[in-house]
Amino acid sequence: MISFEEAYQRVMSHTFSFGMEHMDLLRSTNRVLAEDIFADRNFPPFNRSTKDGIAINSKGLEGGNLRFPVSGIIPAGTPPPLLKDTGACYEIMTGAVVPENADTIVMYEDLDLVDGYAVLKSLPEVGKNIHQEGSDKKSGNLLLSKNRKISGAEVGILAAVGKSQVLVHKNPVIATISTGNELVEINEIPEPHQIRQSNTASLRSLLLEENISAENLHVNDERGDILSSLELALKKNDVLLLSGGVSKGKFDFIPESLDKLGVKKVFHRVLQRPGKPFWFGLQEQHNTVVFSFPGNPVSTFANYHIYFRDWLYKSWGLDVPEFMLELGDSTVSHDKLTIFSNAKVQSENGIVKVFVIGGNGSGDLISLGKTDGFVRLDPGKGRLEKGTLVPFIPTRNLLNWNQ
Repeated sequence: MISFEEAYQRVMSHTFSFGMEHMDLLRSTNRVLAEDIFADRNFPPFNRSTKDGIAINSKGLEGGNLRFPVSGIIPAGTPPPLLKDTGACYEIMTGAVVPENADTIVMYEDLDLVDGYAVLKSLPEVGKNIHQEGSDKKSGNLLLSKNRKISGAEVGILAAVGKSQVLVHKNPVIATISTGNELVEINEIPEPHQIRQSNTASLRSLLLEENISAENLHVNDERGDILSSLELALKKNDVLLLSGGVSKGKFDFIPESLDKLGVKKVFHRVLQRPGKPFWFGLQEQHNTVVFSFPGNPVSTFANYHIYFRDWLYKSWGLDVPEFMLELGDSTVSHDKLTIFSNAKVQSENGIVKVFVIGGNGSGDLISLGKTDGFVRLDPGKGRLEKGTLVPFIPTRNLLNWNQ
């Protein structure tokens, strides 16, 4: 049995690229950008008005003049006229191109329009309310670096530079696999000795958060069925996420089946709780990675976030986020095991703190409903007092805790 640290490093040393593909921009949300994006023109591409009002040349203010005849109106999306007379003005709308020879925009709130004239209420600040051409980025500047998740913000930038097709990292082809004669479909009424397939449903939902649709497969605890099902799955997929069948029970046939199919065991069993029986390996012929999680729901859920999500992010070239939060209450570590405790995040006086919450062990599926993530308690630390910084593995939207 190996330590958590060694298990984690072994998993992270077996990442690989899934390739790249071009995708329609509006379908690229939550995919991972695989190319650097550069400005194809200045941003903004022209001097633009940031307010509705009038455009003037500040020379027209000489002598304290506050009265300007209106030469016309400039809506957004029209070529700009030339302001020939510095003593005149143009009405201008937000986003419109500032006319040549104008250097100041005065808001409507700061003037009155009377009989074809704009009458200013006071002397304006010269240069006010103009977003200068190229002040955000110059043509050719780097706008977005590759290896980042695409959100609505990135979509807007990509659209602005004309990227109707965007190069993204391919998603891995994944199958979620459950084993166990006690499992029935979600829509079935279980017998007293049966339970519904919640683990693979949870895994598939977590994968959908990463914009990955996974195939789901259930196999009963029979050697022949397990062997044939795994053989086909290894050929078709980049990743297998298994739940169950890796402990020491007499019907836990997964490890021996994987061995027969040429899957190289990297490790089996980790000094951690939950998830001690975790099995990890690689089928080199098909280049398929196998994460075989214990069947208890908290174990499967925790190990997905502890190992698989970081492995996936690194494979995509993303930075793997690390979070350290203050303990809201004291707690105690284990002598030998790394403990991942269900935890709730709260803000106290503007400081984000994490509180260990109780549960009934790794089989307590319901406890996940009130869990924001897992606190990692390293072994041999004894009593950890309130305020101690501890590693935190979020299980809800990472952006919520990126502080």
